[in-house]
Parts: sequence; structure tokens; C-alpha cells
Amino acid sequence: MSSSGNERHARAVRDWQLAILRFAVTLEDADRSAVLTIAREIDDLAPPHAGKPDFGFFRRASAGLCAAILQPDEAGCTVLRQYLARIDDDRLKRAFAAAMEINLPTPSPAVHHDPGLWRGLSSRSTVGAGPHPRHPAGIPRLSRPKAG
Repeated sequence: MSSSGNERHARAVRDWQLAILRFAVTLEDADRSAVLTIAREIDDLAPPHAGKPDFGFFRRASAGLCAAILQPDEAGCTVLRQYLARIDDDRLKRAFAAAMEINLPTPSPAVHHDPGLWRGLSSRSTVGAGPHPRHPAGIPRLSRPKAG
């Protein structure tokens, strides 16, 4: 697929995802039909394979998603969670999860502080310290005023 073909495919997938979100919010047949129409268009973008039937991933996925949206039983929830895991756009993922009332896991803090990380190192003190290689003797060192 060429670069413009990839862009067209990516745009079509995004349109499909937005159509699914719209259907999840409205539950209207017109929006369900829009999802299935976009799915058919995406499937038709796939190059034909010798001896294999038409590509139908997006049509099958759309039918399963629409059914799960309409009736979110245990199997439907699994389908919806698998779909959520495939969404790359965080805003779209959060919007769909909110529409379906699915709790997303809260991300763990990015910074973990190890209390023993600096153990054994001397403190940085300017009092009584000799010249530092990055601070030659002729250049004054900046120090913070001491609280007190």
C-alpha cells in the first residue's frame, strides 16, 4: 500500500472508530448503518487475495461490536474491552469507555522514588568544598540562601 493509501486507510479506520462511538452514544439504527457502511468501505480497500474470499474483518468486527453495544452481557463486555485495547487514541478510548460505562485502569505513576537511591553519597554542600571541575575557581558558584 502506498503512503497515500496508508493515509487513506488510517483515516477510514478513524472514521470507523468515531462512527462506533457515535452509535454507542445514540444507539440509533442510522448510526449502526453508518458503522457497517464504513466497515464495508475499509474491507474493500484491502487488495484481493488469490483464491480467498473478500476481506471481511471490519464487517465482522462491526457486527460484533454493534451487538455488544446493544446488549453488553459478559461476552459483549469481552468484545468491548478487546476493542478498547486496540484504540490508539487516548481521548477516543476514554470517550468510548465513558459511553459504555467501562472503567479504564488508572495508570500507575510514571515516577517511582527509591528511598535508598542516594544512600551512601555525600551531600552537596558549598561550605568547605573545593573547586568543582565544572566550576573553575575564577567563576563564583551560585548558592541558595539558607532558610532560617
